[in-house]
Amino acid sequence: MPEAVIVDAVRTPIGRAFKGSLAQLRPDEMGAFIVDKLLERNPEVDPALVEDVYCGCGLPQGLQAFNIARIMVLLSEKLPKEVTGSTISRYCASSLEAIRQAANAIRAGEGDVYIAAGVEWVSRYNEAVEGARPQDQNPKLQGNDGQPNAYIAMGLTAENVAERYEVSRAEMDKYAQRSQELAVASQDSGFFDREIVPVTLPDGTVVAKDDGPRRESSIEKLAQLEPAFKPGGKVTAGNSCPLNDGAAAVLLMSDTKAKELGVKPRARIVTAATWGNEPEYMGVAPIGAIRKVLKRAGMTMDDIDIVELNEAFAAQVIPIMNECNIPLEKLNPHGGAIALGHPFGMTGARIMCTLLNGLETDDKQIGLETMCVAGGQGEAMIVERLN
Repeated sequence: MPEAVIVDAVRTPIGRAFKGSLAQLRPDEMGAFIVDKLLERNPEVDPALVEDVYCGCGLPQGLQAFNIARIMVLLSEKLPKEVTGSTISRYCASSLEAIRQAANAIRAGEGDVYIAAGVEWVSRYNEAVEGARPQDQNPKLQGNDGQPNAYIAMGLTAENVAERYEVSRAEMDKYAQRSQELAVASQDSGFFDREIVPVTLPDGTVVAKDDGPRRESSIEKLAQLEPAFKPGGKVTAGNSCPLNDGAAAVLLMSDTKAKELGVKPRARIVTAATWGNEPEYMGVAPIGAIRKVLKRAGMTMDDIDIVELNEAFAAQVIPIMNECNIPLEKLNPHGGAIALGHPFGMTGARIMCTLLNGLETDDKQIGLETMCVAGGQGEAMIVERLN
């Protein structure tokens, strides 16, 4: 059985939704853009070899509809029209699932070269209201008569987690400040420049940095913010991820094809796992996913050098860190989504960009990526650096 290896991974900067640097761009065009840039960076790979393009998208409606993966292929200046595209939606883990499905297809011998992308343009959600309205929800899953509430607001799930795990507001703000400081330091050092492809706007402006990291952030300023989701709550805009726009793409290949082409892979995919729990506590589902993926890999947390956990809310990061015995120094060493942002469908591929970058920059070997998913799910993947 062939091994699934990652040849490369790139991303756009992450823009703040609605008023950010990328807000007026189209998600399908930016998805095609980042796929083309990925192929440009790897000229030894003939685009015609690509078997399929899997694109993760959290809300594939409006401008993200009509099977955006195939639309991206048709818009691409590199891919021939014979290459197919499939859109994958596991909300926050959509593009990690795209990577997983591409890896599984390679292991099954269905093809040798795949692109797993991720795109989300929250700024354009005003064109995607269908399916998000209360009247479109299944009444059997709205939390009535003891049934789960699959549609609960994400901020309320964070409040539930904070209450169950007794996470204080001070702990959450302290963690959020850490994320901001690490992201700013990594931005200043040029760390993210190694994974970001600059975007040129229609007016000629070049966007090369993430909008999110806040240099002016402080514990004192975070402490002044009001609860965002319920009166007397602990979850604020400062200890939660913002809304964002962005796209990322990952080039996967069988190890045999990589050897044939003389390509040096950056990493191999060890294994992946998913986990489900109550939707009302979706933020801690990575606990189960992490335990499952470690067992599947025959590893313990001691074997993991870097953990990249999507920071949807500080309220969920802290219990996951404690329950899975993740040393703080291993966790998101270059900042996370609280600072950088969380464009839902992009996030899995974005984190893979940062994880590979971190393993190489910090000279580490084994990395674990994980995130919670709306509806009460978690997903995790372990990779091993090869270069």
